[in-house]
Amino acid sequence: MSQPDSVPPADPKPLGPDDFDAQDLALDHMRESEPETPDWEFCEGFLAALVCTRREVPAEEYWPPLLGSDFRPMAHMEFVLRWKQRWQEVAAALDAEVEMLDDERAYQPAAIDVRGALLALPEAERGEVALAELPSFAETWAHGFLHAVQTFADDWAPPRDREAVEMLDDAIADIEDLTRPDTDTPILSMHSEDGPPSVSQRRIDQYGSALWGVYELRKLWKSMGPRVVAVRKAPEPGRNDPCSCGSGKKFKKCCGA
Repeated sequence: MSQPDSVPPADPKPLGPDDFDAQDLALDHMRESEPETPDWEFCEGFLAALVCTRREVPAEEYWPPLLGSDFRPMAHMEFVLRWKQRWQEVAAALDAEVEMLDDERAYQPAAIDVRGALLALPEAERGEVALAELPSFAETWAHGFLHAVQTFADDWAPPRDREAVEMLDDAIADIEDLTRPDTDTPILSMHSEDGPPSVSQRRIDQYGSALWGVYELRKLWKSMGPRVVAVRKAPEPGRNDPCSCGSGKKFKKCCGA
C-alpha cells in the first residue's frame, strides 16, 4: 500500500498500548484545529478497510476524508510512522492462515470497551454520563471501516460473480451490525477480566462475525485485483467533418490525409 514519501521503515516491534495512546494523543492535538478529527479506534477501522480495499489507495487520497484537507503528513511524522507500522501489522494478520480468532497471529482491532472502562471507575468518579450515551464495544471501529468503504465506493462496487457478491454483502452486513448499540444484557467486560459486565454475548458473537468478515473481504479483493475500467475510444470524424485537431480543415485534408 502507498505511504507518504520520506517515512522511515516500520519498527519490527508490534505497536503496544502506549503506541495507541500516543496515536490518540496526536489526534487530540489535531482536534484543536480540526474539531471533526476522529479518535484512533475510528482510524483503526478506516485503516483496516483500506488494507482490504481492492485498489492500493494512495495516501494523498485517504488522508483528507479521514483527517481533513489540512492534514500534513510531514508535520505529524511519528503519527504517520505508527500508522504505517499498524498498516503492515493488520495486513500480515489478515493474510495469516488462522482458524481461531484467539490465535496470536489473528487480527485484533484496537477497539475500546468504553462502557467497561467507565464502569471500572469508582462510582464517585463516573460523573453523570449515561452508559447508553457511550458507544458500544467496537461500534466506533465499525463506523471507521464503513466510512472508508463509502468514501471509496467505486473500489467496493459489487463484482459480477454472484458468489463473490454474496460474500461481500454478508461481510459488510456483519460489520454494519456492530454500528448498532448493544442493548442486550451484559455478561462480561472487554476492558478488564474482573470488571463489571459491559458487553453482551450477542455483541461478542457479532464482533467475531465481523472480524471473519474482514478476513473474507481481504481474500476477496486480493483474488480479484483492481477493477479494470474500459476506456472508450472517441469516434473518428468523417472525412468531410472538421478535423478534431482544431486546424479548421476537413479531416480528409488534415490528420486523415
